[in-house]
Amino acid sequence: MRAPTSAASVRRVTRYVIDPPTLLRLVGDDVPVNPAHQLVAPSGIRSTALCLLLQAVRRGELTEESALQHHERLTALKMRLLNDRVSRRTAWKIARDQGWETTYDAEYLAVTELQADALVTVDAALSAKADGIVPLADMTALTNGQR
Repeated sequence: MRAPTSAASVRRVTRYVIDPPTLLRLVGDDVPVNPAHQLVAPSGIRSTALCLLLQAVRRGELTEESALQHHERLTALKMRLLNDRVSRRTAWKIARDQGWETTYDAEYLAVTELQADALVTVDAALSAKADGIVPLADMTALTNGQR
């Protein structure tokens, strides 16, 4: 029989939403994500990250070999990916309320609002859009044990 677990001894997983540029920074810089954290994102994050890798290769910023190594690492990185009706509807509402032309950025904010503790992004434009809508955290939050 297991001993009862006190509320103080239960550790809550901290969930962070990341976007494609942040995902690429994680794998490109070999940033270790603390196992006490869970990464969350809209389901298209890996495809969008792959597009960004291709663009970097075409601009001469990465070799094809390096880009494909990044792709392997981002594919192996454990993330909870969401593409449900509620998150899409929330993204729609955020985009409409903010007067945005697309729901692309709103998807990351919606997933943060519904499923995470904070958004971590290296994209200054997304950070500015998110400010005041969802909590933000910096990259160091992913590596340490606290929010």
